[in-house]
Amino acid sequence: MAGFFISFEGPDGAGKTTVIEALIKKLATVTDREVVETREPGGSEIAEEIRQLILDPKHTEMDDWTEALLYAASRRQHLIEVIEPALTANKIVMCDRYVDSSIAYQGGGRELGMDKVRQLNDFAIQGELPQLTLYLDVPVEVGLQRVKKLGAGFDRLEGQALAFHQRVRESYLKLVEQNENRIQLVDATQPVEVVVAKCFAKIQQLVK
Repeated sequence: MAGFFISFEGPDGAGKTTVIEALIKKLATVTDREVVETREPGGSEIAEEIRQLILDPKHTEMDDWTEALLYAASRRQHLIEVIEPALTANKIVMCDRYVDSSIAYQGGGRELGMDKVRQLNDFAIQGELPQLTLYLDVPVEVGLQRVKKLGAGFDRLEGQALAFHQRVRESYLKLVEQNENRIQLVDATQPVEVVVAKCFAKIQQLVK
């Protein structure tokens, strides 16, 4: 693939959306490449419909493996429709969450097993990993308080017990250790302009 694939990960409330928006503006000053902003679950029409199904708070009876399979299905459709065509066209893809989210949330948070969820998603993505993943790290309590302040209410995953979110963060930190060449940790408790600057420096090393 000719383009660059960058994903952003973090616990709920890490500030990924804000950081991505700021980075896209900064990238426009240093590259002529088109930047494609996308997200998971979602990013394409079919994948967005799966997103609504997964995150709807009324779906309290959804089996954990059903949830994991739906995420993988959404990811596959998104990859084929959006990510791969953009990379082939020499664009920069900035994706809010990707496969590491499933490993952390379903593998760790839901306790399905990080390796099992990784294997499931290996089938879905067929080896298509980001060249760079920026993991924005915040303590669980800080992140959830940020989400609460937004006043939009919790979706089906955000509304899980504190212990679930603790397991998610612990799983992310394991992924950072296991993938040190791809996943870069950024302390997201810092002022947003500092977080953006640190992320931008890492992206510049990739796309220069």
